[in-house]
Amino acid sequence: MNRKDSLSIIEDEKGVWDLVIIGGGASGLGVALDALSRGLKVLLLEKSDFAKGTSSRSTKLVHGGVRYLAQGEVGLVLEALRERGRLLKNAPHLTINQPFVIPLYSFFDRLKYGVGLKIYDWMAGSLRLGKSKFVSREGTIKRLPQIRQKGLKGGILYHDGQFDDARLALVIAKTCIEMGGSILNYARVNKLSKDETGKINGVVFRDLIGKKNYKVSTKSVVNATGVFADKILQMDNPEARKMIQPSQGIHLVMDNSFLGGDDALMIPETSDGRVLFAVPWEGKLVVGTTDTLVKKPKMEPRPLASEINFILETASNYLVKPPKRSDVLSVFAGLRPLAAPKEGSTKTKEISRSHKVIVSKSKLITITGGKWTTFRKMGEDTVDAHFKNNNLTAIESTSASKHLHGYSLKEVDGHLKLYGSDASFILDLQKQNPEWAERIHEDYPYTGAEVVWAVREEMAQKIEDFLSRRCRILLLDAKASMQMAPKVAAIMAKELGNDDEWITEELEEFYKLARKYLINI
Repeated sequence: MNRKDSLSIIEDEKGVWDLVIIGGGASGLGVALDALSRGLKVLLLEKSDFAKGTSSRSTKLVHGGVRYLAQGEVGLVLEALRERGRLLKNAPHLTINQPFVIPLYSFFDRLKYGVGLKIYDWMAGSLRLGKSKFVSREGTIKRLPQIRQKGLKGGILYHDGQFDDARLALVIAKTCIEMGGSILNYARVNKLSKDETGKINGVVFRDLIGKKNYKVSTKSVVNATGVFADKILQMDNPEARKMIQPSQGIHLVMDNSFLGGDDALMIPETSDGRVLFAVPWEGKLVVGTTDTLVKKPKMEPRPLASEINFILETASNYLVKPPKRSDVLSVFAGLRPLAAPKEGSTKTKEISRSHKVIVSKSKLITITGGKWTTFRKMGEDTVDAHFKNNNLTAIESTSASKHLHGYSLKEVDGHLKLYGSDASFILDLQKQNPEWAERIHEDYPYTGAEVVWAVREEMAQKIEDFLSRRCRILLLDAKASMQMAPKVAAIMAKELGNDDEWITEELEEFYKLARKYLINI
């Protein structure tokens, strides 16, 4: 996964691509994976880094969506449960079976949630991760040591999946390259080119690293830019109707001692009628999420004080030790690309989480809505639209059974498990250079070898690319990420052939970003 190699392939390509995909998050990568599984010629362009936006800011769950079942979205839940099972099979190095416990404070809750989760189990069929069951009061306390015990009647145990979202994006990108696709980050599409009939036949994009423009020809262009989909729609047609209603969700990260144990907590009904998760992840506890309508999408959305307070107050109602603002190690916000209804809506709960594929008069294909769990099915439906759009006989998709890069059933100790079969290459780099074997921060396991690997094999171009998405320290501990930044910058500069001026500029830019992940106490 080398940027120079990808650019060389693009420069040498004189023919027509089958698909040019705009967007390197869950949606775009899902489209690329499925298209390549059908033997199509694919180019994916991402204007910043892979999963820079919403796709690296999820609750880290691969799930059917218990709350969607309660809302009657049976089709969405069935689809998500099927895709959940497939992802856990195709990427065992990046996913785990995560037990959840719903604490019960009334006997009616036992009946309500017990029956609902039995239906959830049944819908998963052969891809079920485990049976839900009632857990006694003592058993619930054992699983959730810091749960509020006053009035506790017991709990309902059920299973869902957990994953590392940004690393999954990288793994899909690597898989696509291995399948013959061309994938490029820091490549901004500036124009959609059209033929004399007004049909799109190519794009003009700029390599933001090399400062060079490119024009490529294609049979189809896919707009998979998430919350920014309207910008591409308006690039195609300035009069295009708004299709996206962004909804902000934030997460607070704190020490896992606030919950204790390895099980996750699911609060099924908060004061505003939504759900809240407290999930152990990478040695920390991720608590969220909120659901707040946002007028204008931003690449770096900021958490609102009201959202932070809501999560802290809700968590405090269920935990023995109430978390305070000073306990928060990092706070991150993401924007869901909800498909806005024609009549508009003021409540995010009323907007469907299902994905939609829209084809414009110009033949631009846009994928909106959806979530990480269903990324592959979103891709499949979008590629189906490509065949229909071009009056072509559809080739059967094989992406459902495709093992993703790094696939390995061999257990790797520690955080290197996320690299799967690539873990051995990281260890080899550590042996090549003793300095690369040293930890970048005394409290965390990441080493210089991982920085080298990120530059050489994962297209990392900026300090943020490593500290936020190649490893997840910015989301786990913002202060620690700032302490790690100088060492990371020095290694990256050497690998990329950049000078001290680059280091200074990168550090200044990263510190400015990292401060946004800290809560002002």
